[in-house]
Amino acid sequence: MKREILGLAALTLSIAAPVRAAADEGMWLLPLIEKLNIDKMKAEGLKLDAQDIYDLNRTSLKDAIVIFGGGCTGEIVSPNGLIATNHHCGYGAIQQHSTVEHDYLKEGFWAATPAEELPTPGLAVTFIREIRDVTAEVLSKVKPGMSESQRDAAVRKATEKIVKTHSDPDAFRFAQVVPMFGGNQYLLFLTERFTDVRMVGAPPSSVGKFGGDTDNWMWPRHTGDFSLFRVYASPDNKPAAYSEENRPYRAPKHLEISLRGYREGDYAMIMGFPGRTNRYMTTYEIDQVLEQDNPIRIFVRGERQKLLWEDMMADPKVRIQYASKYASSSNYWKNSIGMSRGLRKLDVRGKKAAQQAEFTAWVNADPERVQKYGRALPLIDSAVQQRRTAARIQQFMNEALRTGVESFTLGTTVNSILSAQKDDAKAAAALRKAGDTFFKNYSPSTDRKVTRRMLEIFADSIAPADEPSFFAAVRPDPAAYAANLSDHSLLTDTARFYAALENFDRAQWTNDPAVAAAASIAAKNRELLTGALTPAARTFAEGHRLWVAGLMEMHPDRAFAPDANFTLRLTYGQVLPYWAADAVFYNYFTTLGGVMAKEDPSNPDFVVPQRLKELYAAKDFGPYAVNGEVPTCFLTNNDITGGNSGSPVLDAEGRLIGLAFDGNWEAMSGDIAFEPEVQRTIAVDIRYVLFLIDKYAGCSRLIDEMTIVR
Repeated sequence: MKREILGLAALTLSIAAPVRAAADEGMWLLPLIEKLNIDKMKAEGLKLDAQDIYDLNRTSLKDAIVIFGGGCTGEIVSPNGLIATNHHCGYGAIQQHSTVEHDYLKEGFWAATPAEELPTPGLAVTFIREIRDVTAEVLSKVKPGMSESQRDAAVRKATEKIVKTHSDPDAFRFAQVVPMFGGNQYLLFLTERFTDVRMVGAPPSSVGKFGGDTDNWMWPRHTGDFSLFRVYASPDNKPAAYSEENRPYRAPKHLEISLRGYREGDYAMIMGFPGRTNRYMTTYEIDQVLEQDNPIRIFVRGERQKLLWEDMMADPKVRIQYASKYASSSNYWKNSIGMSRGLRKLDVRGKKAAQQAEFTAWVNADPERVQKYGRALPLIDSAVQQRRTAARIQQFMNEALRTGVESFTLGTTVNSILSAQKDDAKAAAALRKAGDTFFKNYSPSTDRKVTRRMLEIFADSIAPADEPSFFAAVRPDPAAYAANLSDHSLLTDTARFYAALENFDRAQWTNDPAVAAAASIAAKNRELLTGALTPAARTFAEGHRLWVAGLMEMHPDRAFAPDANFTLRLTYGQVLPYWAADAVFYNYFTTLGGVMAKEDPSNPDFVVPQRLKELYAAKDFGPYAVNGEVPTCFLTNNDITGGNSGSPVLDAEGRLIGLAFDGNWEAMSGDIAFEPEVQRTIAVDIRYVLFLIDKYAGCSRLIDEMTIVR
């Protein structure tokens, strides 16, 4: 174990109430921290300079933060490319490696030696190497008086040129130009992508998902939500496809890990890739979310999840096959329930209405402002009204048909392959590869039941005039259609699928009922886009851009953060408890004792592994205990959202104290409106992570490669 001895650590978990700084709303862009945030950050306790966080000329904290997979954050925690992220972020990879014989979801996985680290095809991590402001270059051809479609074309042409200039796919280097503030600013992100990523360690789901759906988005929490992977590189330390010759990535920067803990009021910051916020949302959009978007998602996913859960609980094979699909669906399902609750309880619409009234009065006070910004809110209102009916149809198609019926999902892939590959041999090879991926996690009997219910829901919800063309054959008897599809489609049976590949007939695939249905759904989606959604999107984009620009001009002394869009951000705040309701106070940390208190062998969400109970009974906690207990999770008031899962929670010296993994139920409207009094980030304590690696798994080799500060 690498250690730095820097004096006695203050490890007590105090419940004293120091003076608190106001919670800081904002997911801040790293290059702007020096200009906008550093003075406040230092006043709140930060011991670092802005250049320690982001610097183009030397390594900085940003070089240890990665995009993990397609939608999470990870961090490098050793010089040898070891990555820490959440268990739920690694869940798909853990499931990918699991079988009934080696059920890593249930049992956990720990590579005892480097040779046992498991290559994980399809998994990649991405480093951000540089961030540049390219607004002037992107908008150089945008002229006053342009229509929104003309503006889009000019921006797209400039963006494509920049991306092409700065990308080198052969070297795994990529460029992305991302709009900020509704298209008022554009940033270029230069990235480096590593595709040889291997699974190193993960606790069993009874630890990594302890609390399950019951505790999801809730506090108090006792979840060991972490997993470990490693980046591998070529012998010259460059990105490379998987090879036995590859070696662990020699990281120029890794995070030091602190065992010092935290007290109430201590400085905490989080770096990562928040996925999406809509902080500039108006009342018109909130009405659509509350009246249409969330109710559809909650209902359709809830119906599908009930059927999946029944089969998962009845068959271990199905449980493994559908574990990742179920977790992905239920996470946003419960999020939508909490969001609607929070929007109403916290009167977010009322607050937005007051903001819009203030903006309108400010605009109307000056004829030049009327000319410049007077159309902003009317354009947004018009766009939302224009899109609502089409958006409703599209959402039901997406939730119930395109993703709800698995054979239709595969049908979409088949259509893409047949369209892209005109050579029959290449098409057959691509289909075989797609089938191998799909059928590994597919239960025909489960899909048959789900298909029937999804078709019934769509028939009950969408008028015949608005349905995709294939649905005319479904509507008279959804149950009969689902049975026929299951009994005859190439996409619902492995034997039929692979037999058809042996004697490939393109027409047979094109005419398959699931493939034809997917094509019909795609055609209806194109109709919706052309008829209402794309024109509405252009109208909305113009109004939103003017609305955001006007707000920034109205408050010239306020520091504004752009909405999250899965780009690298930083948020800072404090370790804090909160009042959840009248007389309901939640402290800012939990302990392993709480895990034992929650144990319920009859509830799969609250099963405690025997090994963990033995360690607790023996008080065999190693150096990771505080006052005779192992801290498990803690709270900060950092501003995060989905995509920040796995993000490092750092102390004032930039050392790792935890991994962010959730938000709290009382502030589920936070993606739309930040609520400083109740909004909290839930993180797993790094000491619980180390305890599980060291004492529970006995994987001291991983502890030894980390830099741990006591």
